[in-house]
Amino acid sequence: MSTIEKIQEEIDVLEQEVNQHEIVLYNDDVNTFDFVIHSLINVCEHTTEQAEQCTWLVHFKGKCTVKTGELKDLKPRCSKLLELGLSAELV
Repeated sequence: MSTIEKIQEEIDVLEQEVNQHEIVLYNDDVNTFDFVIHSLINVCEHTTEQAEQCTWLVHFKGKCTVKTGELKDLKPRCSKLLELGLSAELV
């Protein structure tokens, strides 16, 4: 393995460690499908299709990872979802 390959492998591992956080959205009996979909579009920058798919997964499976990335990016997004009355967790 060349030096460049070793460095790239180390960078890949570091990027995986940095991006290992996620926001998990949980099902509730309060919020409407439309409200959850609009919230995911506005807060998590989902497309309409992504937001709809996540909302159905939350409905049927009880939870869904709605955003992955760096902690500093996810913290304010998770806080906003909570402020909107959604049940979300940063893991």
